Order: sequence, then C-alpha cells, then structure tokens
Amino acid sequence: MEALMIGVSGMRGTVGGTLTPPVISRMAGAFATWLMENERPHNGSHFHVVFGRDSRPSGTWVRDAATSILTACGIEVTDLDVVTTPGVAMMVKHLNADAGMVATASHNPIQWNGLKFLNREALALPSKHAERLKQLYDSAALPEYVRVEKVVPLHRNTQTHALHIKRVLERVDVLGISSKKYKVVVDSVNGAGCISSATMLGKLGCRLVHINATPDGRFPHEPEPTAQNLTQLADEVKRQHAAVGFAQDPDADRLAIVDENGTYIGEEYSLALAAKLILGKKPGGVAVANLSTSRMIDDVAQQHQGKVIRTPVGEANVVQSILAYNAVIGGEGNGGVIYPRINFARDSLVGMALVLHLLAETGKSVTDLVNSFPSYHLIKEKLVCPSNKISAVLRMLRSEYAAYPVDLRDGVKVSLPDGWFLVRGSNTEPIVRVIAEARNEASARDVVTEIFGKVQACINS
Repeated sequence: MEALMIGVSGMRGTVGGTLTPPVISRMAGAFATWLMENERPHNGSHFHVVFGRDSRPSGTWVRDAATSILTACGIEVTDLDVVTTPGVAMMVKHLNADAGMVATASHNPIQWNGLKFLNREALALPSKHAERLKQLYDSAALPEYVRVEKVVPLHRNTQTHALHIKRVLERVDVLGISSKKYKVVVDSVNGAGCISSATMLGKLGCRLVHINATPDGRFPHEPEPTAQNLTQLADEVKRQHAAVGFAQDPDADRLAIVDENGTYIGEEYSLALAAKLILGKKPGGVAVANLSTSRMIDDVAQQHQGKVIRTPVGEANVVQSILAYNAVIGGEGNGGVIYPRINFARDSLVGMALVLHLLAETGKSVTDLVNSFPSYHLIKEKLVCPSNKISAVLRMLRSEYAAYPVDLRDGVKVSLPDGWFLVRGSNTEPIVRVIAEARNEASARDVVTEIFGKVQACINS
C-alpha cells in the first residue's frame, strides 16, 4: 500500500508515487513557515538550516526540491551532502544553525524517501510542533518568499564525518578498545554510515571487515536491520571469526548486533548493552526508553540502583524525557541508542563505540554479556483493522485487562504477571500494531494469539 506518512518522525512516501517534487516543496514551505512562527534567527538577520541526506538515489532531487524553497524564503542552507542523521544533529549545534533537515526514509526500502526535521536544539520536533507542521502542510498555504536582495546562496560543508567521529571518540576508552584489536564486521547497507563508521572503527584499532560499504543507496537487501535481512552479516562474522557484527540502517541512526557465533541478537540489545556500560559508571542514574522497549533496560537499571522512565513511542518523546529527568542514557528498542553526553539523537556510531567499550572493559564476549541478561522474547506483529474500529479495539482491551496495570499514553499497554503487551493504532494505515514480551517465545506467542483473537472479535462485532 502506498501512503504519505506524516508524523512525529517526519514525512515518508513512495518516490514518484506519494512523494514527488511538489510534495517535498510543499512540506519545505510549511517548515519555513513553522520556523518563522516559532524562532528568531540566531544571527539576527536570516534563518540558517543545515541539510543532509542518506545515500538513496532519489536523495538529490529531494534535496533540490526542499532547499530551493528554503532559499526562496530567504533561508541560508548549508548542504552537508551524504551524512548520517545523528551527524546532521551535531552540525545544527556546531554551526549555530536554526534548524536541520534530513532527506531519508530511515529503514524503509529504496522506493521510499522523505524528510526528518530538527529544531535549533538539534532535537526531533516535539509532538505539538510536529502537529503544527502537519497543519501547515495540510493547509497548503504558500510560505513568504523574499526579493532577490534577501536571497542567501546555498553553500556546502564537508566537516560532518570528522566532527561526528571526534565527538564519539572523546567519550569512550580509545586505548582500551584499541589494545584488543577486535575484528569487527559491519554491514552499512550502502547507506550514509559507510564512511564515518569505517573511519571511527579504524581509529579504535579494529580490524574491519566492511560489507555493503559503498554509499550509493543501492541496498543489497531490505534495509531494516532484522534477522531475516542480515544473513550475509551473520555468515561473514562466522567466516571471519570476528568478535562482533554490527548492522546499520540507511541513515545510520539504528544499530543491530550479531554475536561472535554469527547469531543475530537483535536491536533490543543495542540499548541494553549501552545502558549496562553507562549505568555501571553512573549508579543511580536515570535511563529513558519508550513503551515498546524490552524490560532488559529495567533489569539493567535495577542492577545499578537506577530507574527507567517510559515514554510514548517516538524519538522526540524519548529525548524530551531525557532532558526533563537529566537521564544518562536513553533510546528505543529498535536499535536507537541516545547518549546525551555525545548527542540527543539515535546514533549507531555511538552504539558501536559503547558496545566495544563494554567488551574491552569487561573482557567478555558478546555471548557472555547477552547471557548475563534475563531471558526475554519480544514479538512485533500487525493486524489489519479498519481505521474507524481502532478506537473501539483500544476501549475493548482497556476493559478486558482492567485487572492489570494499564498504561494508556500510547495505545494500550498492559503489564502481565510474566510479561507485557502494547497495542497501538496506526495514524497512516488501517492496522493495529501488537508488541508482546514474555520469558520465552511460546508465552509471548500465546499473548499475541490471544490479543489477535480479541481484536478480530471486536472488529467483527
């Protein structure tokens, strides 16, 4: 199904289908209007926006369609070219810009592209601002264009990769990691993380085996870093007798891990392992995760006298709570690690560096570290549900499970004696998403089957 998705994560659509140059131009115009409504230029004269893109072949026209509108509105644009999304976030602050924009569709396949937006604090737009941006887009009101004397020519900047690497290396034990000379296999899916990842791992003394390392956007497999898409990485880790395998998504904000045996351990462990390192150094610290993230983060926090703050799904929601609670680590179970001492964005380079730091500091293998966590199994499914039935489904679940602790901030999350489940309606598709976690696969599957049965009965009633 083709759709144009607009929400807290930005906008995504199918290239040449729901995503066209007029659509991009309209959204860029809405963003220009939003910026003028909410901010004053840092430099006192005109707004400044930094623009980066992942490596998708459609990225050049998406960039050109967006930046031409921004320039026509008198906004100075710095083009960073092909860089990671967390790299764009760093450059917003580094260049004292007023906002950032990224042409990416994250983990979506090659036929998709879109835009992500950052405010002047280099944060994903909070929900109320994302909603206002969508209102401006829907209204199709034209932005305020300027006369030629106020046009600021677009210019380019090539500092992003170097800055990104420098910031990460400042916060990890470079000598300790380098002394281990780890062999590391990385699958960069021919995305934006190719150059910065290779350079950083080289500076960490790793013996790098880099697959799918040409940043041309020709994804060799489906780009979401899931087990079924990473068989090449798993096989290469085994063949190379490597210490660890890392997989990135196209804009390099998500990280999945393969252990030294070539076993996919998944995205949930990226945050859990990073938190194990950071909370070990900051006992009593606060970690932030969304409602769909594994309970492993709670176990780690408990081991180190810390606590976990849960938020609705969405990077912006996590970041707002990191700021509010002065958290030492945060992220999402989709492989998004946010380490506020480096950046307030999900960052696969940060995730890799923190995991390598933990390996070096403990002297343990990835398998040893994974085995130190309680065993959980998490299942993510979706079920077709007419949009006009979603509210009824959520009300039904709230009633059916009223005897258990229920969180209603983002759909319906129910804490069960031996696990939990979360059911959320989609804003863009006629589906509900079902996420369940339990001590073993059979128990988690039983929960999903039970939920599916109740949801289907509600739909048919």
